[in-house]
Amino acid sequence: MQETWRLASPCVHDASEGIAWRRAGDILFGVIDLDEAEFAAMADCPPLQAASEEAYHRIFRLLDAQKLPHLWRIWNYMADINAETYGLERYRQFNIGRQDAFIAHHRSATGNVPAACALGLAGGPLSIAFLAGATPAVPLENPRQVSACEYPAEYGPRTPLFSRAALVHPPGQEILFVSGTASIVGYQTVHPDDVAGQCREAMANIAAVVAEANRAARSRSFALDELVYRVYVRHAADFPVIRDTLVPSVDGADVLYVQADICRADLLLEIEAMASHTLGLD
Repeated sequence: MQETWRLASPCVHDASEGIAWRRAGDILFGVIDLDEAEFAAMADCPPLQAASEEAYHRIFRLLDAQKLPHLWRIWNYMADINAETYGLERYRQFNIGRQDAFIAHHRSATGNVPAACALGLAGGPLSIAFLAGATPAVPLENPRQVSACEYPAEYGPRTPLFSRAALVHPPGQEILFVSGTASIVGYQTVHPDDVAGQCREAMANIAAVVAEANRAARSRSFALDELVYRVYVRHAADFPVIRDTLVPSVDGADVLYVQADICRADLLLEIEAMASHTLGLD
């Protein structure tokens, strides 16, 4: 599979501190891969924590150099996301490194944060892709959920840093990015071991955040059946149930299914989505 973003203006491309990036006007897309083994000699913290902090330091330095300071959307991928090493789940190690970098670069860790997801792979490096621009995103929260930035300590020593969704405004456009969304109400997982129930709950959360987006939107209202969805499925055997459960909700929308681990061990799937409108059109 290949995901292609097309822009009308010419692209320039380069590499900076291991980040491969392209820029068109005031929009920047980049990808960085870091091998945790390169950070294994750091005795003061786990390698994944060190790698995630370093990755975000490099991203922020690139944004400063390009004078495009606003992160819009981030995709975080790492191996064995739910495994426990060094006495702590790896996803929680990642969250510590990410938040330390945000704080070091004087970026808010409690609210004005980008849309994001974090998924587990079978193996490979820490891989982070990001989209940034010259104008700030409009972060959105879900009234059915506690902000991820305010999760209690039982979910780790540092909270995840992402908004439930974000509206961004490239010239002439309004794009809605819905972060990775799962079967969480308040801050707790619901419907454990029930993949159909988790699927319905995730879609209820997406519907709620789309309603919040429509209150803030500058364009016409966004609808569930126009979103493009990516569904991360923990167990391949659950795919038929997930597909059949989603059909009534998305009504023919484009859906891509990917096998991946989810940031909580009791979550069986996660759904992200996006849609784009042209400003000035009804």
